[in-house]
Amino acid sequence: MQRSSSTPAWPISAAAVHLYTASGVVLAFLIVLAAFQGNTTQALWLGLLALIIDSTDGTLARRFRVSERLPSFDGRRLDDIVDYLTYVFAPVLLLWSRGYLGTGPSSTILAALPLLASSYQFCRVDAKTDDHFFLGFPSYWNVVAFYVIVFNAAPTTVSVILVVCSLLVFVPIRYVYPSRTVDFRRLTIALTLAWLVSYALILLVPATFGPILSAVSLLYLVYYFGLSLYLTFNSRASAP
Repeated sequence: MQRSSSTPAWPISAAAVHLYTASGVVLAFLIVLAAFQGNTTQALWLGLLALIIDSTDGTLARRFRVSERLPSFDGRRLDDIVDYLTYVFAPVLLLWSRGYLGTGPSSTILAALPLLASSYQFCRVDAKTDDHFFLGFPSYWNVVAFYVIVFNAAPTTVSVILVVCSLLVFVPIRYVYPSRTVDFRRLTIALTLAWLVSYALILLVPATFGPILSAVSLLYLVYYFGLSLYLTFNSRASAP
């Protein structure tokens, strides 16, 4: 017999999805803890787990129609809180604590740039468009931190990256929402999954294949930013 939406099982399933999303807060705490303990690799593994949860919780939320079955709980607000902690605060702190931002007051000022820029972005009502794009650089500081650490980038290089990406938060480029943007969706999802696998392999075999995989995985970023630019200018050209 099919259950009706009023049965207790439905609110429980919706609450379980929200708990799944909220687990990212714990991961953010563990990333910070690993950073201060000097365990950078562990922090990156935790960051990968946070990415996987964030990549799947939206699908689960739509599958179980959580907004209908638990209307008193704002899942989008929870998602924003978790994303800020796992995508912004924890990775920036990881870079700062491991010396990738240099030393002295300048490192603190540099860390403040993405923290403040992303605070602005997360409060914008149009940060996610109705047709499923991110408006402005989507605060992928976890990805930035991953490549900075993998390539052992110098503080000067990191400084340039953080300044440029912080400024891009305010530039109205429409960035692809990998799991939801309709254009090239299947290809984007397939390449995103391949990138997540490459992330894990880079951490598993850093000495053997790490450098090669790291370089190859950058092709996904080229695809992502290239597609985002293409769709941004294409939408402007087709606008009335």
